[in-house]
Amino acid sequence: MPPTALITGVTGQDGAYLSRLLAEKDYRIFGLVPRSGRYPFGNLDYLGVTDRVEFIEGDLTDEASLFRAVGVVRPDEVYNLAALSSVGGSWDRPRLATEVNALGPLTLLEAVRQLAPNARFFQASSSTMFGDGGDEAAQSEQTPPHPRSPYAVAKLHAHGLVSLYRETHGLFCVSGILFNHESPIRGPEFVTRKIAINVARIKLGLVDRFELANLDGRRDWGFAGDYVRGVNRMLQQDTPNDYVLATGKTHSVADFVDAAFRHVGIADWRDRVQVAPADSRPIDRVVAPGDPRHAQSELGWRPSVGFDGLVAMMVDADIERLEHEPAVAVVRR
Repeated sequence: MPPTALITGVTGQDGAYLSRLLAEKDYRIFGLVPRSGRYPFGNLDYLGVTDRVEFIEGDLTDEASLFRAVGVVRPDEVYNLAALSSVGGSWDRPRLATEVNALGPLTLLEAVRQLAPNARFFQASSSTMFGDGGDEAAQSEQTPPHPRSPYAVAKLHAHGLVSLYRETHGLFCVSGILFNHESPIRGPEFVTRKIAINVARIKLGLVDRFELANLDGRRDWGFAGDYVRGVNRMLQQDTPNDYVLATGKTHSVADFVDAAFRHVGIADWRDRVQVAPADSRPIDRVVAPGDPRHAQSELGWRPSVGFDGLVAMMVDADIERLEHEPAVAVVRR
């Protein structure tokens, strides 16, 4: 019998790429979706896996729905990818960020402990837990945490719960400490996708220029499709452990812009990008690269898509959308 997986956040970027990977491995896939009656299937449609996912209603802020979902599915593997994903937005809604990103994983762990104790559990932790670090040192599983936003504090809380349930209850539960990972289905609110969309528009003559808040921020950017491979491998190990997934290199926003324009044959782009600083977050962190050596040695995991390839992939996808698709997202009942 193929394994059964329960995925929270199934309609998001990571959930869609993971669904495609698990479908290729003949998993039976259940995706947790809210009770709104309208589900944004655009990402799953884009990757061609909507019909491979069975949807079950539930919400990380609704304890009864999570217990029901785990009880009905009785999964072999649980992937908790759902989160209030905006770091900046967590300052506006700190309570909701805590409920979703900290208490949600706690409830899900309890549901697994009580109803599916043999299931293997993955928690999507975040490099934001490390906080300030600069570019001089890579951040590993042993880097001391220093969260600098409500989002990061909540993620650290969940990360600690995974270790606690592993050590106290003997559950096979792991955290993947994921550095920034992007793709053609990244939400347009993220700077990488904003750049890709607008460079595509400029290439097609639809706009002349666009605005960014800054060009100096640096991130360790990888491809989401590579990262879900690492996530799945974490649950196939003999013993549970936590792993950093990262490329080990950082690039600036200006680097991303430059790579995007170079890909469409525009070398001189400075007059096409206007820097219009937005209101600063209460604390904005300096980001160091991740250290993926633990994942490389134990999981055999390495990124297959480099920085320039990632940028090109995203720009090409948005050019194709703008040429052939009237809308980026698809919403079905």
